Amino acid sequence: MRRQSVLIIHLISVVLGVSIFSFTFMHLSGDPAALMLPPDATERQIVDLRERMGFNDPIPLQYVRFLTGAVRGDFGVSLRHQQPAMGLVIERLPATIELAVTGMAIALLVAIPFGILSALRRGSILDYGVMAAALLGLSMPNFWVGILGILIFAVHLRWLPTAGHGTWAQLVLPGIALGAYLMALVARLTRSGMLEVIRQDYIRTARAKGLAEPVIIARHALKNALIPLVTVIGLQMGELLGGAVVIETVFAWPGVGRLILQAVSQRDYPVVQAAVFVMAMIFVITNLFVDLAYQYIDPRIRRG
Repeated sequence: MRRQSVLIIHLISVVLGVSIFSFTFMHLSGDPAALMLPPDATERQIVDLRERMGFNDPIPLQYVRFLTGAVRGDFGVSLRHQQPAMGLVIERLPATIELAVTGMAIALLVAIPFGILSALRRGSILDYGVMAAALLGLSMPNFWVGILGILIFAVHLRWLPTAGHGTWAQLVLPGIALGAYLMALVARLTRSGMLEVIRQDYIRTARAKGLAEPVIIARHALKNALIPLVTVIGLQMGELLGGAVVIETVFAWPGVGRLILQAVSQRDYPVVQAAVFVMAMIFVITNLFVDLAYQYIDPRIRRG
């Protein structure tokens, strides 16, 4: 109970930090009203927008007003679309979550089995091949993987569409491109974790009892190697959401990442603030669940 209370306090402090960052973002480069309007805006237009947005008020008062609105999900109206900024973000959020979950699912379904096989056959051709592929995956930027996938599987082979959203075929290439780095990282971590676990005495005891090898690997070895994997998966969820900005642009994916890029280029800062706040909240809540999952994976943490 005490650990959960500490995690909740940590969550609240991080959310406050994100709110300060989102608010400060508007004031880093000068007058926010001048930044929001086109370069050819008149002085009268700048003054009117500054008055309408409350930029003439003291900074502490502006922050309190911003935080009060953020708690209610109110980040103002989009300057480009003339709609509530949070509504635009929520509208695009399912597409981004779909892409991130697909990328993570592809990465885990491929990386964990190959990481286990690589550890069980250490020094074999399979081991060297998996580690070489993992090193390659760690070295390639996800946008380059996406462009390469488009050239090979969409342009030359014509197996998959180049872009779009709505069918499973349109999800394959962006999902692989987004999850390529995580796939390589998880494969290496699974291999190293399994190599450490399979040397333990309880694994030798399980084998001496005559348990089947799949049961030993799944019930005893893999479960005890999950702690570092769960940590990385939780942290990489934020990486997937951040990497979605580029991947969504490459594949014309209608998600929050593409919305952020468009809002920045259009100086639509209410949308940027809402999107950054929502993405940060998803990242923080994901890591909260990861911390809570530790207690169920390893009973020693729960007893401690």
